[in-house]
Amino acid sequence: MIRRRTPPDRRAEKKSPRQRLAALLCAVLLLCGCGQAGGAEPVKRELFAMDTVMELTAYGEGAGEALDAATAEIARLDKLLSTGNPDSEISRLNAAGSGAPGEEALAMLQEAQRIYERTDGAFDVTVYPLMQLWGFGTDAPAVPDPAALAACLERVGMDKLTFSDGMLTLGKGQGIDLGGIAKGYTSGRLMQIFAAHGVESGLVSLGGNVQCLGTRPDGEPWRCGIRDPEGTGYLGIVRVTDAAVITSGGYERYFEEGGQTYHHILDPKTGYPAQSGLVSVTVVSANGMLADALSTACFVMGAEKAIACWQTCGAEEGAAFELVLLTEDGRVTVTEGLKDAFTTDYPLDVIERASGG
Repeated sequence: MIRRRTPPDRRAEKKSPRQRLAALLCAVLLLCGCGQAGGAEPVKRELFAMDTVMELTAYGEGAGEALDAATAEIARLDKLLSTGNPDSEISRLNAAGSGAPGEEALAMLQEAQRIYERTDGAFDVTVYPLMQLWGFGTDAPAVPDPAALAACLERVGMDKLTFSDGMLTLGKGQGIDLGGIAKGYTSGRLMQIFAAHGVESGLVSLGGNVQCLGTRPDGEPWRCGIRDPEGTGYLGIVRVTDAAVITSGGYERYFEEGGQTYHHILDPKTGYPAQSGLVSVTVVSANGMLADALSTACFVMGAEKAIACWQTCGAEEGAAFELVLLTEDGRVTVTEGLKDAFTTDYPLDVIERASGG
């Protein structure tokens, strides 16, 4: 069931909704990791890894040591998983066509397989050859030849992978890239590292991936702004505790050719950038890996199928998640678990869980 919530009439105000929300967010950020919170002094690190700028913030006596350990962990995982590093575990698997994944890569592959099946293939780590064909991640992306695209598409599909006795065997011509789930795994690991160092309040931002530990030092939920793809402010603010907030959108990486815009989120079924009617998808979950992969999958699936996935899977133990969807016609939709935790100046549709779901 859809319930529509319309904010109070503020026509007398001179500022636009985006201006008001942007101003609110600036104030919010000063309270949730970009400044003091409840009188506590934050300890911060900023670095570039996994092809994105990362910001780490922690509070408490063990914060400095926690951030040192977290920075080292990011470097370790980047070296382990990067397809741009020929010596990484993933690059070696791709080059050999088979191998025994380490414990962490195996955990990510198993989670990817579950989400592949749950989303009817909308999330697929075997799109790596397609990404290479399009040239995403290079200085010269371009629309590929249709014949080459069709041939490459035949190699896509996690159903072509074989797991047996701890060995992974790729299908002919296949390659895997865990980039769609690796940052979610990484942010989860950072939460574990924070906790192990006695940190009870912390926040990490790995590009579009945010994950929060506990609450802010003042006991209030963390407040995470969701970017407006038009670049003029924020769609809204979601208040969370012990959760990942991960957004995917076609506005993040794209190129133009022949008067057309092509973004980097490919539909594994067509080989072309997904055209699902969505502009951005935000997934909120305690499971960073799940949120990371589902943000991509739901963007590919479109609003109707994404909501259906939430209806059937979003309440499963260990797999719970909530959604914030922005459609091309400017509608913002959230699932019911966020109805009291999401603030926006825009008309809002709230999706309720079907009875018995």
